[in-house]
Amino acid sequence: MDREFPSYVVFDHAQAKGQSLSATDLPEKTSYPLIDSVQAAATNATEKDAQLCMVGSLDPAKVKGKIVVCLRGINPRVAKGEAVRQAGGVGMVLANDESTGNEIIADAHVLPATHIKYRDGLLLYSYLRSTKTPTGFITKPATVLGTKPAPFMAAFSSQGPNTITPEILKPDITAPGVSVIAAWTRANSPTDLAFDMRRVAFNSESGTSMSCPHVSGIVGLLRTVHPEWSPAAIRSAIMTTAVELDNKGEPILNSSFVPASPFGYGAGHVSPARAMSPGLVYDLGAAEYFDFLCTLRYNATVMDMFNGGPYTCPGEAPRSVTDLNYPSITVVNVTAAGATARRRVKNVGRPGKYKAFVTEPAGVAVTVTPSVLEFGAGEEKGFEVKFRIKNATLAKDYSFGELVWANGKQFVRSPLVVKALA
Repeated sequence: MDREFPSYVVFDHAQAKGQSLSATDLPEKTSYPLIDSVQAAATNATEKDAQLCMVGSLDPAKVKGKIVVCLRGINPRVAKGEAVRQAGGVGMVLANDESTGNEIIADAHVLPATHIKYRDGLLLYSYLRSTKTPTGFITKPATVLGTKPAPFMAAFSSQGPNTITPEILKPDITAPGVSVIAAWTRANSPTDLAFDMRRVAFNSESGTSMSCPHVSGIVGLLRTVHPEWSPAAIRSAIMTTAVELDNKGEPILNSSFVPASPFGYGAGHVSPARAMSPGLVYDLGAAEYFDFLCTLRYNATVMDMFNGGPYTCPGEAPRSVTDLNYPSITVVNVTAAGATARRRVKNVGRPGKYKAFVTEPAGVAVTVTPSVLEFGAGEEKGFEVKFRIKNATLAKDYSFGELVWANGKQFVRSPLVVKALA
């Protein structure tokens, strides 16, 4: 999402940009003493508890009137600020550890506070160690739109590969899910923490619980515009029109600011307007899902439960798990003999001709047959994608590419994920 709530910590003629939704702020142009929470440890507290700003771990005599620097981890982010507040501190800087890196979150803190990145935290801690009288200031949170790069993947976002059926790429898609403004119940506080008595009508939330409503809303729109589409067709439209580039025109990054992969964002970031007119869709019916489960050797009891009655697997099982008509294509443990995936696409646009364009995964040769498909209205056609390992060293780990069916207007894009047999 291209929106931030920046709040800066200013120190030693420098500043570090953090994120915050603190309802209170410090008086302008006034510096306060800064202290590392470890140096503010209470007598009976462990160094680790003080470093994390656990409630009761800070000495009020050392904290009173100061901005305390706390390390992220273990206890809730806002609870760290409450520990500082209880000890008499005037503000908190929450610094990421190495594992959380660049992921900073705007929280409704109970005192003036900001959340900074790992590297900025290192600079701040270095400053604290360099002088006996460190001072600093936390600026009032603001709202900034059009930030770049956006989107980028949150550190907490679930990652692939699929551990149960690696031939099915997961996740399918990514959608806005960090610092989303959402309606909030007045039956609870904005932090959902027992000590927080505040009540608000709206709150900033992050997680799958925020991404899911975005995708659900898109599904609802597509269902309204195309009531004849199946759930699989709707999923296909969303996936094949998603984008892999951010608002700088560069590949979507992860929270460490290095390029993410389909194991992070699936087919890409949702694009609702493009999904309305995908051109082609990869469709599926219930029977194909059941046959897929048959291929996975689900027993008759489980199959009957899923079907709501007896279900008989076909005498000749589907050729491969890889052949499920999914909008992404993943082949694993590919040998020197290569691998083949089969797909069908249905025209949901105007009659016309589509040509296949492939970006090959590293170390892999890809051939699409036929490479041109011509459709009438509502027509469905099949094709094969053949994979051959050219360089086993490059393909020994997962390698990524893409297949795009294009007609000059629509671009029907599917991720390609390949892993050679070790």
